[in-house]
Amino acid sequence: MINIVLYEPEIPGNTGNIMRTCAGTGTRLHLIEPLGFSLDEKYIKRSSANYLEKCNYQLYRNFDDFQNQNSGKYYYLTRYGKKPHTSFNYSDSSENIYFIFGKESTGIPKEILQGDLDKCMRIPMNDQIRALNLSNSVAIVLYEALRQQEYPNLLFTEPFKGENYLEE
Repeated sequence: MINIVLYEPEIPGNTGNIMRTCAGTGTRLHLIEPLGFSLDEKYIKRSSANYLEKCNYQLYRNFDDFQNQNSGKYYYLTRYGKKPHTSFNYSDSSENIYFIFGKESTGIPKEILQGDLDKCMRIPMNDQIRALNLSNSVAIVLYEALRQQEYPNLLFTEPFKGENYLEE
């Protein structure tokens, strides 16, 4: 199972977008407190487009609480990573895979990253910016893992207007 982990997220719009992505892919979301917002805020609901109730998520008091409750392979997204996110093999769908993303302002603490340097990765980009937007980064990494697993339980046709909508 693929999991997205947000370490102390600060911006409600990013988390709302990520919740929508997780709802649409059947991905579990883990939120490590403190959050920079309330999950009741209208910003979360607006950016998640009312899919909040369809998102499978869990809150944790801190990173230790998260680790104590979740075992599997941890991958850390950081601008300090030396391997691209595409260099890892996520194809075993029986594994619990956790993609851990840091807070928007400072990322994942160095103390956490130093314990697992071989699982630190980055999304390749030029030297004009420090990092991509958090919700975009989650989507990029998540869809690479889903691609490697051949998009388990995801639809290849549009379910609401029908697969032949464009031909009609």
